[in-house]
Amino acid sequence: MIRLRPLAAIAALIGLTACTTAASGPPADETAAAPPPAAEPAPPADTSAYGLFLAGQAALNHGQGDLAAGYFSQASRTDADSTFIKGRAFRAALAAGDIPRAAALAPGPNEGTAAEQLIGRFTVAVEAIAEGKGRAAELELAGQPLPPPLDSSARLILPWAAAEAGDWKTALATPAFGDDRVLAQVAQLDEALIDENRRDIDKADGVFKSLVADSHGASVYAVAYGEFLQRHGRTALAIAQYQEVLKAEPTSELVKMALARAQAGAPPPRAPTPAQGAAGALIVPAAVLLSEKQPQLGEDFLRLVLRLDPKRDEAWLLLGDAASALGDTDGARAAYAEPQPGSLVYIGSRTRLIASYDDIAGSAPTELALAEETAKGAPDDPEAMELLADALRANERYKDSAAVLDKLIAQLGEKAAWSLYYERGVALDQAGDWAGAERDLQHALTLSPDQPEVLNYLGYSWIDRGVQLKAAKAMVEKAVAAKPDDGAIVDSLGWAYYQMGDYKQAVEQLERATELEPADPDINNHLGDAYWRAGRKLEARFQWQQVLTLGPSEKLRAEVEAKLRDGLGGPARAAVAER
Repeated sequence: MIRLRPLAAIAALIGLTACTTAASGPPADETAAAPPPAAEPAPPADTSAYGLFLAGQAALNHGQGDLAAGYFSQASRTDADSTFIKGRAFRAALAAGDIPRAAALAPGPNEGTAAEQLIGRFTVAVEAIAEGKGRAAELELAGQPLPPPLDSSARLILPWAAAEAGDWKTALATPAFGDDRVLAQVAQLDEALIDENRRDIDKADGVFKSLVADSHGASVYAVAYGEFLQRHGRTALAIAQYQEVLKAEPTSELVKMALARAQAGAPPPRAPTPAQGAAGALIVPAAVLLSEKQPQLGEDFLRLVLRLDPKRDEAWLLLGDAASALGDTDGARAAYAEPQPGSLVYIGSRTRLIASYDDIAGSAPTELALAEETAKGAPDDPEAMELLADALRANERYKDSAAVLDKLIAQLGEKAAWSLYYERGVALDQAGDWAGAERDLQHALTLSPDQPEVLNYLGYSWIDRGVQLKAAKAMVEKAVAAKPDDGAIVDSLGWAYYQMGDYKQAVEQLERATELEPADPDINNHLGDAYWRAGRKLEARFQWQQVLTLGPSEKLRAEVEAKLRDGLGGPARAAVAER
């Protein structure tokens, strides 16, 4: 049978680099704007500490972190001895992204757990940087040493706190990270930017050159240097650098966007403020925590990043990933919706946002609306167009899907991948244009002969039509060899044997397909047909009865009910099923 999978951008998730260029932001003397303080909820009828605690826990269970933080905060004031409740209040405020409240509730030496005390100290320091209180942040970070991973994070943001305080000796003392090349290069980037912040342009230029050499021209650092050059009137040199980097990394969207901006004469992003610089440094350990499967702590770090720089789009993307890993679908969607058109991570965020609805029944119209909005925001972006084509197909608008793919394939020319021809072939087939579909599917195999999805689709389509059976059987056998545990592909092979009259082999393959996917109505239907042709009519009727319990389409239900009533007459033909 044929199973359709959305190919567009499912594998095109943005690969975030260790650090990204500072986003365009406020002038260097402005600090990150604090969100308005959250109003504490009116206390419930039972205003005891325990009642407030229960109300806070209930709010937390429903994903209402800000409400939970308010209840916990009131509970901690009602019962001053309840250090546990204060710790819960701090955690809830941090999870809700209310960093000013979290800093105010940070547990002291004899409050909360040891872990809450440590992350509390770090939160207080970050809030001080966000508020432009660099000296207070310095004192917090320079106190009792923090354990990993807070220690390396503290060393990364300390120079920015010192720069904010005007303590240039501390700010320019580049922290050492031993063999950790990623953190060492981030610290080197920060050194260059702090030199620029101090207006020591020649020294900054030298540090940038060293960084680009040490990183072998890594795009993220090359772009940071290029933007520095642009800020200081050396745009031609910046353009030359971008072009040179593109020779080594021709697909880098970061470099392409920087080059296009420079060639258009658009101003580069401003040099980061201390708060923005600290955010850029802190996002690196946050990404590491997520990669090490620590989504809760990673989410905490990302909330702190966004307090320092609310427009840090890659932090919103990573926050969505962390929330998703924690099962907070609503929180993930809210984070993925933050990056706007023009952002480097816009398409990646929208891809994840749309994918968050994949397993929800009846969500196809929602996914289409999101895909249309995405394509409107990035009308010429290939990934946005592919997302739209997928969503149109899922909504059974096959001609419209094919039309979008027509435009995309024409736009890409010889660079159009096999997957686009495959997707257009599927859309054309579903729209009733088998000749066009067959042409596209064969071209997809010309471009990439070993793709099991294409081998299966074209092979099954031929088998179902009773044409080129030997060639089709060879194609699905090749697909099965590539994906031996894919029930839909094994079903195709079984159906090939059925169409060729080898019912014994058909039964063998189709029994295996039902073992792999026991709840699939189409596969069970095929097995019933094979049983009937093999003379096992009682088993066939049982299998068809099974189909009726598996939520078949109306067309398949009617077909099966007819077979239960009359049995199989002439040779059967199974509909090309979409899943």
